[in-house]
Amino acid sequence: MFPLVKPKHQTVDKVNIMTNTHSQLASVNGIQLLSVEESVSNEDLRQRAYSELLRQEAIKQGYLSDQDASSNDGILNESAATAIEQLLDDKLAIPEPSIEACKRYHAANQAHYTTGERVNLRHILFAVTQGVDVVALRNRAETTLLEVRCQDKNANEVVFEKLASTQSNCPSGAEGGMLGWLTAADCAPEFAKEIFGHAEVGVLPRLVHSRHGLHVVEVLERIAGTAQSFESVSGAVAMAMRQQSYITALRQYLNLLASDADIQGVEIEAADSFLVQ
Repeated sequence: MFPLVKPKHQTVDKVNIMTNTHSQLASVNGIQLLSVEESVSNEDLRQRAYSELLRQEAIKQGYLSDQDASSNDGILNESAATAIEQLLDDKLAIPEPSIEACKRYHAANQAHYTTGERVNLRHILFAVTQGVDVVALRNRAETTLLEVRCQDKNANEVVFEKLASTQSNCPSGAEGGMLGWLTAADCAPEFAKEIFGHAEVGVLPRLVHSRHGLHVVEVLERIAGTAQSFESVSGAVAMAMRQQSYITALRQYLNLLASDADIQGVEIEAADSFLVQ
């Protein structure tokens, strides 16, 4: 399905609210993206901008009638959504991954292709949010990492729990940072890649990065999993690589369209996150 179409029932996380004055400013080639007095998150506004860019391109390329009415509520009609899917099918060149490339991907992402591996861990999350001073946040995270790593085994448990309760931006902070037993499927992919498929136990000597922020992580226990052979997962590997190629091609195509458009009141360059929704 077309990845930029948001179902009507999907809720919006209004962390960073745009005031209703933006309804007079946010537009793509003169088409407003917000109704009067509407408030949406910055991310949702960017999604609307890209959807409108593609709708206009579908009209320009003859996939959609020029009588199609624009929408300022962020929801594409069925005709527009279908036209955009056809546009992307025709315009995005998605190369078929070679066997050699698939084998390299499999070898580099063993954590995704291991069954039964589980870890018992706790963490302290330093969340990256809109407007946060990332340098100061990293310094605070690194100071915390150093503090817990400098403790002996007995003292570490008390210190980790205390720091998790006072520093962590995760609800688990109230439980000393405990996340319990997890599998790779329970975690964000970038977090899982840092945790699973390794032999480390104890406080990891590095900050773990994820879409949520920076994590100080302690692996309490591990249960080793069974690595799946390339032959048994080759189809899944090829599908994952095609999806990566699609996201890259889509981002490039959207940026190309944006470079030729008159876009007002939207920070287009910050749109990486929703391309993979």
